[in-house]
Amino acid sequence: MTGTGTETGTGTATAIRLHAPAPGWSIEADVVVVGSGVAGLTTALRCEAAGLRTVVVTKACLDDGSTRWAQGGVAAALGEGDTPEQHLDDTLVAGAGLCDEPAVRTLVTEGPDAVRRLMATGAHFDESAEGALALTREGGHHRRRIAHAGGDATGAEISRALVEAVRARGLRTVENALVLDLLTDAEGHTAGVTLHVMGEGQHDGVGAVHAPAVVLATGGMGQVYSATTNPAVSTGDGVALALRAGAEVSDLEFVQFHPTVLFLGADAEGQQPLVSEAVRGEGAHLVDADGVRFMTGQHELAELAPRDIVAKGILRRMQELDAEHMFLDARHFGADMWERRFPTILAACRAHGIDPVTEPVPVAPAAHHASGGVRTDRHGRTTVPGLYACGEVACTGVHGANRLASNSLLEGLVYAERIAADLAALRAAGRLHARVPQAVPQPERPAHPLLAPETRFAIQRIMTRGAGVLRSADSLATAADRLQRLHEDARDALAENGKTAEPGVDAWEATNLLCVSRVLVAAARLREETRGCHWREDRAERDDTDWRRHIVVRLNPDRALAVHTTDTADFPPTVPRPGETSTVQPAHRLQEQ
Repeated sequence: MTGTGTETGTGTATAIRLHAPAPGWSIEADVVVVGSGVAGLTTALRCEAAGLRTVVVTKACLDDGSTRWAQGGVAAALGEGDTPEQHLDDTLVAGAGLCDEPAVRTLVTEGPDAVRRLMATGAHFDESAEGALALTREGGHHRRRIAHAGGDATGAEISRALVEAVRARGLRTVENALVLDLLTDAEGHTAGVTLHVMGEGQHDGVGAVHAPAVVLATGGMGQVYSATTNPAVSTGDGVALALRAGAEVSDLEFVQFHPTVLFLGADAEGQQPLVSEAVRGEGAHLVDADGVRFMTGQHELAELAPRDIVAKGILRRMQELDAEHMFLDARHFGADMWERRFPTILAACRAHGIDPVTEPVPVAPAAHHASGGVRTDRHGRTTVPGLYACGEVACTGVHGANRLASNSLLEGLVYAERIAADLAALRAAGRLHARVPQAVPQPERPAHPLLAPETRFAIQRIMTRGAGVLRSADSLATAADRLQRLHEDARDALAENGKTAEPGVDAWEATNLLCVSRVLVAAARLREETRGCHWREDRAERDDTDWRRHIVVRLNPDRALAVHTTDTADFPPTVPRPGETSTVQPAHRLQEQ
């Protein structure tokens, strides 16, 4: 079904919810932060410092999110001779014409001080012999500006410091809890979330946290693919929740595939070991089986080109040679440098029978980071009043069509602080009021029939084959049809016999994965060009005339996907101010039944 979309920024509640039992318990707060990575915990700490009653909800333990897996580091203009303007230039180039420049300027200008505040919180970064920060380079950066910790364990150190600070300050946390849906009041303003606490959490079963502000910091959605660097918890829960709540998402077609992931076999599934870009930053070379450096001459930065260029270079060489992987050669580092600078990667390689000290490491691209997500402004505000987002779940406009290496941790820091400042200002102005619904409405029938848990693997295979690094109109059409069939099978089963999958974590996750996969494929089909992370085999050229703009998707109350495009690479406001007209153009309306 096709047609036109209409307004944007309305924050219209959809009343679409996951099928789940009614909440059996509740707690109240000023702010509920969903997620415990760098974005979530930084938001929580800053909100608590501002006097806001803050609750942190996290899907596993506090330190089990994506942040702890980050190896490379945090990018910021901290080195001698480096400037925010140079960092901005590198970010804009990597973003392939789709970065929102004011958002990037905010990131690079506020970034250095945000990193210093992180250090004051307790994070310890590696230092040179002279006591200065030891900075390295990664892909797309023209200067050494990546601060790292423990050699290649930056995320683990940041997570440690933030978790310790949260516990030291006594913030209320609910661990092992999967967030389900957004609660809203009669005016459509955020009123909290429903969640299901698993096993070792503080509560049992489905409950609610009532709060006038909700901050989504749920991380990515790498689990839509068979092979990813993301942990198992990265199932797109935040994006799916936001869509059901009526929020806009943008740029979901731009999924970054990390070029150098340890190749464990063509049939390997689940989380795969990352081989940090910092290894190339320190001088490792990409080579084929004959030892030929194939990135030389393809880009001025060779192996340190932006990630999309390196991933495409690896895949082209694989196609030319009919090979399953390429190699990363860092034998010239020697044992001492491997053990000192990259101990985590060294251990991971050796655990899989590969010794980087004496042999090249087999590598291939795998799903790594979502450049798109829930659309926000520069204060983290979404199109639903009271709902905020930051970190990988959000689309601030910083990354454009391709994230610059190590900008993700910085984005989490900077925009988390901006969200906390906005909420503190609302509280000071007396505009942050409790919004506790008298009763949590439950639909008579689930609007989204729950999928059987095993459907997760079918979704991953469909997405890997049809919407991976290499895509085409045909592959995306096939993926869309197969995803639609999964949805219709579940819908028909409900209509015919009133049955749906048993509510539970695995079924909710599979349902969320299908939701975000369908939106990703819809946007990817519409963008008929190759740009950044998005590589269309049948549309090999970048098209700035027609496609230097964003694709914005919203789930309407009638369950249709409203897909729009912006006029320019800049985002319109999340909530148009009086007298403003929308800068979003109608494009397509796709039936979500």
